Amino acid sequence: MMFDREKMLQLCNDWSKNTLMNTLDIVYTDAGEDFLTATMPVNPRVHQPMGLLHGGATVALAESVGSAASLMFVNPEKQEVRGIEISANHLKSKREGMVTATAKIIHKGASIHLWEIRIVDEEGKLISLCKLTNMVLSRRQ
Repeated sequence: MMFDREKMLQLCNDWSKNTLMNTLDIVYTDAGEDFLTATMPVNPRVHQPMGLLHGGATVALAESVGSAASLMFVNPEKQEVRGIEISANHLKSKREGMVTATAKIIHKGASIHLWEIRIVDEEGKLISLCKLTNMVLSRRQ
């Protein structure tokens, strides 16, 4: 089956309505056969008390894009994806602007997907480097 970029982006953005992704203004912007990209604005809604991008918001972005990316490799009518472990190294702070997260597949097994998620600023400087492990489950009827 041929990869349909527009269909994938539409699916991810539609599924985000009335969720945390919608609350954080996360928008899926690009997709390929082995990656998914999303953006999130950095403003007071995602700040910690010192006026910097909150690490939890960064991790929410990483898990959102990495979990959605696993949808490319499953049949959503028969399977579900669950994040089971995430780690994040926050390397640079950010006060305002936009961050972009790109999830790239590291391991694509039948039951486990491992993703590397790079979160960068508008200049491509690395803000956070995350790793997400997803479990693929059969959907219960």
